[in-house]
Amino acid sequence: MRNVPVDDLDTTDRAVLAIGTDYPPRHLLDWHRHRRAQFLFGASGVMQVETDCGTWTVPQDRAVLIPPRTRHRVTMLDVSTRSLYIEPGAAPWFPRACRVVDVRPLLRELLLAAVDVPLRYDHFGRDGALMTLLLHEIADTAPLPLELPLPGHPELRALCQAFLDAPDIHDRNQAWAHTLHVSTRTLDRMFSSETGMSSASWRRRACVLAALPELGTGRPVAAVAARLGYASPASFTAMFTKLLGTPPSSFSPR
Repeated sequence: MRNVPVDDLDTTDRAVLAIGTDYPPRHLLDWHRHRRAQFLFGASGVMQVETDCGTWTVPQDRAVLIPPRTRHRVTMLDVSTRSLYIEPGAAPWFPRACRVVDVRPLLRELLLAAVDVPLRYDHFGRDGALMTLLLHEIADTAPLPLELPLPGHPELRALCQAFLDAPDIHDRNQAWAHTLHVSTRTLDRMFSSETGMSSASWRRRACVLAALPELGTGRPVAAVAARLGYASPASFTAMFTKLLGTPPSSFSPR
């Protein structure tokens, strides 16, 4: 099925529903939630998923697992999706928080095929077997460090949101601490308590995730590094590779 709202199909008596959707550039799916678990795969473009507790950046050919009834919104950057909506009882292993995962070639091909399966497919035929195999493959996916936790503290969260709007690796703890009227030591304790990360680690990861949409459009690594305040493409590439285990060039269009 393609370009069909899931709400129109949610009561269908099938454990897995597959829907393909093409979105216009920079389309925002505003705050919503699904009764079913969602496996949201980007066949093209980059997605940015936000919940009340963090953000997840999903490059092309990766996916995000969204638990049932999780309030979220998604910014689609030139995206064509292949989504699976899964009855919670059919995937008891599904994570309790959003998670970005790698998508291996077999899983990718199964997802592309699934959207052409009839709505009320035969449980015991080829289409039912395809859906069952999809669940096995999803359960075996490897997580990627593409999440960015957001603090609950209102003033600290506002600083984080401002940084995400204009990321700059040169931002320092002193300026943030001054704004919050706390010491730099207190700021780091707040960050660790609220996000599980140090402030410096959080900013480094935020810069990497901010780079992904630009890399996905084919923008040169040097230009992306300069916009984020890195002294050289080499220093940006080293930090990026350390965090994600692969260089920035691997996220450029194929």
